[in-house]
Amino acid sequence: MPAFDLLIRNGTVVTPWAVGTTDIGIRDGRFAAIGDLRSEGAVEVIDARGLHVLPGVIDTQVHFREPGLEHKETLASGMRAAALGGVVGVFEMPNTSPNTTTPELIADKLARVAGKVWTDHAFYLGGDGTNAELLRGYETAPGVCGVKVFMGASTGTLLVADDATLERIVMNGRRRMAVHCEDEPRLLERKALIPPGATAHWHPVWRDEQSALRATQRLLNLARRHGRPVHVLHVTTAEEMEFLRGQKDLATVEVLANHLTLAAPDCYDRLGTLAQMNPPVRDERHRAALWAAVADGTVDILATDHAPHTREEKAKPYPASPSGMPGVQTLVPVMLDHVAKGRLSLQRLVDLTSAGPQRVFNLMNKGRIAAGYDADLTLVDLAAERTIEDSQQASKVGWTPFHGMRVQGWPMATVVRGQVVMRDGQITGAPNGRPMRFLP
Repeated sequence: MPAFDLLIRNGTVVTPWAVGTTDIGIRDGRFAAIGDLRSEGAVEVIDARGLHVLPGVIDTQVHFREPGLEHKETLASGMRAAALGGVVGVFEMPNTSPNTTTPELIADKLARVAGKVWTDHAFYLGGDGTNAELLRGYETAPGVCGVKVFMGASTGTLLVADDATLERIVMNGRRRMAVHCEDEPRLLERKALIPPGATAHWHPVWRDEQSALRATQRLLNLARRHGRPVHVLHVTTAEEMEFLRGQKDLATVEVLANHLTLAAPDCYDRLGTLAQMNPPVRDERHRAALWAAVADGTVDILATDHAPHTREEKAKPYPASPSGMPGVQTLVPVMLDHVAKGRLSLQRLVDLTSAGPQRVFNLMNKGRIAAGYDADLTLVDLAAERTIEDSQQASKVGWTPFHGMRVQGWPMATVVRGQVVMRDGQITGAPNGRPMRFLP
């Protein structure tokens, strides 16, 4: 029996509690030893000298569009983009066609990716008026990371606009529930304000701060009434962050790389509807508040809300243009550039992208470099300077809002359960992604 299947040598290993040069030995897909290790007998050795070795990055909010919208993305193309970007695992959203609202539809997604993807994965189960009373049994089905609710910015049955339906969902389950908080009645009311010929600059005016805050307050009122833990997705406003600081016993908080990096009006000047997403990219006051919440610990998770649309779809005149932008492949380089510029520490980035997802969602055997855990790693070069380009993107839509952005810091290898799936910008090995597991 070999000493190790894979040995990572001489890398600077980063965890939330320490940073230091050491070796990592991997056997049977798990971390077997950490320390000064001998390379004799190892099947594969990677010399990581000059690289930082992070616990595998997990993106807990992506839309891969399959089934039903495969012209934008497929599960396989989305997870290929994730692996190329240094991401070892993804949580995928339920607003597909049909909506993913039953264990049978979760099983269909699991079957679609079996033997075809390079990253580990889990799927949100959509909560709506059709399945509210069944969610307590559904939420622990294999491959389910949790229930997702859209209080705004959705269509059909997945839109939960009223408190009565939302309360039925909150009452029927105990796992942490992920929620898109925008107040649909206010959005409908304010849409009439958009003038003819408006541009995407109107997006944060239409979907204003109160739309977000009202929904978040409504959610926490019901969550507190029933003692249900909730995860507030893609928070964008200073007002929400101030409110959520007093709700941390029940609410965990997500921010997106997009909202930390882009700001109005500049992003709409440069990108037009390519910068349109829900909730919107807002002005510098709000961006500064998000960074402050990252700094003081209010924020638990950093994700992307990877939501691709074709260029042709995005070119429709506002507001007919769809909201959303790709991001899973650019998460690591964009955030490493923030590290290089001193906006956050590398250890805080690790906390937000690996330890945070494990803690918030009760992931089993993932999220840390420790003996016995799944051997998931993201190897990065903090000194590498690159330009993000549309041509690099594996997403089917082939564009990124960060095209032309010069960054410092780049993912050099992705290791999923001990298998090197990306190295130096190339996918390697057979697709071996598996469903992630969660504590009940």
